[in-house]
Amino acid sequence: MKMQMVRIHLSNGTVEPFTVDEGLARKYIGGSGLGTYFLFKYSQAGAHPLGADNPLIFMNGPFQGTGIPTSGRHEILSKSPLTEAFGESDAGGSFGFHLLKSGYYGIIILGKSEHPVYIAIRNGEVSIKDGQHLWGKDTFETQALLEKEMGGPCGVACIGQAGERGALIANIMHDGSHARAAGRCGLGAVMGSKNLKAIVATGRYRPSLFDEETVHKLSKEKYKLFAEKLAGMTRFGTPGGVALAEEYGDLPLKNWQEGSWKPEVSSLTGETMAETILSGNYGCMACPIRCGREVTFDNIDGAGPEYETIGMLGSNCLINNLKDVARAADICNRYGLDTISTGAAIAFAMELYEREIITEQEIGFPLVWGDGKAMIRMVEAIGKREGFGALLGLGTRKAAEKIGRGAGTYAIHVKGLDLPAHDPRCYKSLATGYATSPRGACHLSGYSYACERNAIYPDFGITEVLDRSIDEGKGALNIVFQNYMCILDSLKICKFPFLAALSVQDILTWIRGVTGWDMSRQELEECGERIFTLKRLFNGGCGLTKDNDTLPSRILKEPRGSGGAAFTLPNLKHQLDEYYERRGWSANGLPTEEQLKKLGLEEFSSWLHAMP
Repeated sequence: MKMQMVRIHLSNGTVEPFTVDEGLARKYIGGSGLGTYFLFKYSQAGAHPLGADNPLIFMNGPFQGTGIPTSGRHEILSKSPLTEAFGESDAGGSFGFHLLKSGYYGIIILGKSEHPVYIAIRNGEVSIKDGQHLWGKDTFETQALLEKEMGGPCGVACIGQAGERGALIANIMHDGSHARAAGRCGLGAVMGSKNLKAIVATGRYRPSLFDEETVHKLSKEKYKLFAEKLAGMTRFGTPGGVALAEEYGDLPLKNWQEGSWKPEVSSLTGETMAETILSGNYGCMACPIRCGREVTFDNIDGAGPEYETIGMLGSNCLINNLKDVARAADICNRYGLDTISTGAAIAFAMELYEREIITEQEIGFPLVWGDGKAMIRMVEAIGKREGFGALLGLGTRKAAEKIGRGAGTYAIHVKGLDLPAHDPRCYKSLATGYATSPRGACHLSGYSYACERNAIYPDFGITEVLDRSIDEGKGALNIVFQNYMCILDSLKICKFPFLAALSVQDILTWIRGVTGWDMSRQELEECGERIFTLKRLFNGGCGLTKDNDTLPSRILKEPRGSGGAAFTLPNLKHQLDEYYERRGWSANGLPTEEQLKKLGLEEFSSWLHAMP
């Protein structure tokens, strides 16, 4: 298989297409894996995340453009300005597909332009164009203008005003009003620091498949199966899980302080959305599920809030007005803000205000629990980087450091990345999952909690739903799932089919059909371990050790007090002891020289010796 990529040097305007060696592609697969490899190749351990020498990498996987169900995804990687460590973000929509059609599986962006620009790619031809007319536009406006300039359908990856102005919780957005976000890690700020407003791609390239008949036959079978098994996701989207999350004690409430929220939660469910403001649904390329929510009310017509958005901008702020949450989500999409970290920042500020650690004078207006209008006002301020919003746009960890006065106690994050809307006090495997995730608190880096909720995985010997209330075995469980998610993130397929009988053999069949590689399960699993290990090594080069593998005190020591996880607390130490032993890392929680050699990572051993 041939993977064509391109290096673009914004500092001097040079463009360098190149082909990835097939052995290298097989070793790292694509997407997250190959992107991590290139992040190492073009990074220095001490690089400043917003400096010109920090690369920004867009990567497709080998399944892109093949018709394999849910393969319309891509990965974006860089050193995170939010965590100052490994950063990556996964996105769906149509950009990855159009990037492939333009002739490239990936883009490596180096340097910094002296003035705002955008990159245009058409049938392999790359141009760096003046972007002054786009600077200051929101993501919806930018999408529309670039579609007009390209003369038809195209893929657009762009930042809004939040990324332009250096908000460290800024996203890279796609698909205009059908907003698909590369959220988390603040990669929109990296893009803004390079004066790069957007990348737009179009073309007619079509990948050749080693065994097209086999790929299409299995894809057709699985397309139907996924649609059937995930019909609830099609009908209600991810908000369909809101009520269950509240019942189980998973839904964040009042900056992670409370345990139950009935009857208020009923106003925020996917069912309520379907009965009130829902006007349709949409999906990513090659997706039978179509979980995206389209909502219409007042002057809003576009992407509706997903589960994480409802959890963080809604229940975590004790706001149960669905329209207020949807309006705030729309503002986040336009400005290019991570709805998880934005909601976390506002809930954090609400608690500080309640505790009189910050004042109305500092904020500019009262910021009290349940006030949807104040929440919306603060989202606007964060997006524009105005007033107190500029401070919250740094993320809760850095905002707390600047505020002082004990504010850090109420910043609920891991390594600087705010917790998503799932609680390790409910699903205990999330404790190790969050603590050891390469990018900070992330439920998708391992996705182990799915088998504590409602999923079984016979491929991994899990034939019944696991007890979510126990710690035993959860450290080892995370290793299996972290390695496997690295595979999915490198192939670039969605996690949802994992809930719908997607087997390891299915993946191996598709890999052979697309690439011609006769991979064994052992080789595939070694790829997953290699990729995860490389991410851990990157963080080691940024100064992180196992001392950073921890959780906020609130999650470790404060029971929710009511609801489905009223008095459970994760025993993180017990889980981590098991985890470290199985990983076989060194005493400081980093890969050893022997492990690097075993996994074929010897070329990066210098990072072990360069660690602060």
